[in-house]
Formats: sequence, structure tokens, C-alpha cells
Amino acid sequence: MHRAPEPTWLADRVSQGYVADYKPFTFVDGEGVRCSLYVSGCLFACDGCFNEDAWSFRCGAPFDRELEDRILADLAHPGVQGLSLLGGEPMLNTGVCLAVVRRMRAELPGKDVWCWSGYRFEQLLADSADKRELLEQIDVLVDGPFNIAQRDLTLAFRGSRNQRVVDVKASLAAGEAVEWAGLAQLG
Repeated sequence: MHRAPEPTWLADRVSQGYVADYKPFTFVDGEGVRCSLYVSGCLFACDGCFNEDAWSFRCGAPFDRELEDRILADLAHPGVQGLSLLGGEPMLNTGVCLAVVRRMRAELPGKDVWCWSGYRFEQLLADSADKRELLEQIDVLVDGPFNIAQRDLTLAFRGSRNQRVVDVKASLAAGEAVEWAGLAQLG
């Protein structure tokens, strides 16, 4: 199964500021052409995780200004819709994620942000200030831990039926999780 989040799961205590991978111009991590940042470190440890290598907070290389500049240059391409944050666990790497997202919002305001997290939307609302700040910068959140017993490879943008594709702006306004309207368009 997976481990439930504990109060000690704070980014400033566990994150090492590493990035497992960066993939520009992808088509699989959200809607449209995207730049995907895979941060290092995850404590959920879901059975069947597609990226188990990234569980280590020292997987890959330290995030630096050179990679940040590259990501922003790639995002500036007119054919790119936005940034995808995956892992590892982005909500345990808020320093890395917020650095990129804040800069993207300032320099490229027309781009969107998708994020995959083992946390549920409701958990993030009640968690630490850094998680809440990152949540507020996200447009679409795929939430919940991967559950191998509920695996369904026919689902758009998620791997198990317990996961949701959440419209974060609408959810924050409503005070509860609201499904992203784009799912209905996918049929």
C-alpha cells in the first residue's frame, strides 16, 4: 500500500533540493505540450509506483539556476502549454517547485501548471504554508496516492481510480475539490 502523510513530512525537513529528471516538450504529463520537472524524494512509497527511483531525496542532481533558466527558456516556446510537476513528491519539494513556478508566473503568465501529488486536495488545504502556497499556483492537481488495487490504465492523466483530476482555482473558490472540466471533454 502507501504510507499516510505524517505531520513531520515538511519540505524544509526532507527535501534535498534535487531533481530526478527534466523532460521538455512532452505530450504525456497533462494537456498539450508540456515541460515536465520530476523532483526527487517521496515518502508515500506506493506499491507499483511508476517512478520508484525518484523516492530518494538524492536522486538525480541538485536543482540550480542553470536548469531553472533552461526550463523557462523551454516554456517560452509558443507551442508549450505549460509546466508539469511530478516526482517524487512535488509537495515535499516546495522550494524547487515554487522557484520555477513563481518565475514562470512572472515571466510567462499565459502558461498553466499541472501537478501530481500523493496528497489529497483537502490535506493540502490544511497542511503547511509552503504546500498551500504551491497549491495556489497550480491550475490542475492530480491528487491522491497511486493505489495498485485500483489501477486503471484507461483513465486520463492518472493511474488508479482513487486519484482525481482537480481544477484547483475552482476548488479553492468552492472550498472543496471540483473535477477539472477537461475530463468531460475527453469522453
